[in-house]
Amino acid sequence: MPQLGDEAWLVLHEVRLRGVTTVEDDVVVAHLTDAGLVVHATRGVRVTPEGRDAHTTWARLESGTDDEAKVRRAYERFLPINRELIRVCNDWQVRPGGVPNDHRDVAYDWSVIDRLRALDERAAPVISSVARVNARFATYRPRLRAALARVEEGDHDWVTSPRCDSYHTVWMLFHEDVLLALGADRADEPES
Repeated sequence: MPQLGDEAWLVLHEVRLRGVTTVEDDVVVAHLTDAGLVVHATRGVRVTPEGRDAHTTWARLESGTDDEAKVRRAYERFLPINRELIRVCNDWQVRPGGVPNDHRDVAYDWSVIDRLRALDERAAPVISSVARVNARFATYRPRLRAALARVEEGDHDWVTSPRCDSYHTVWMLFHEDVLLALGADRADEPES
């Protein structure tokens, strides 16, 4: 394992989760680059194979521990909520009958937002329980709440856009992070 400080591990973690991203801290990026863990890409930095291997070891909870068991239980509670989020996001983008949602029907949009809000309330204890196990998960709940607030203020991008920390984007980062913590693979999840 490379010798990295907490901040550098968290930056590497964000790069790994996002694939390619910009990082404001040039000192940390230089350190990660010198260590061979990230390389510069067109839109920021991306993880190298060596960085992926180091990150996988860092991100994985110790197998057989109480912490792993707690996160696994939370993950099992998360999966049905995740399937519902997929339906909500689909309904946000596509109306019944396969018609793209142009967001001109305010009543329809608010019905989807109400479902998202209810789902968020049910997901909160699951996400919070994972954050109590490992501090790196503590940012997800506030980020999801911030995205939902933007949606409720009328900014449609904050539901599903990949160009911002939309609700869907942050949710998928959390999902991937939990999989990494458990050494699990999305391909092994039950079909929705």
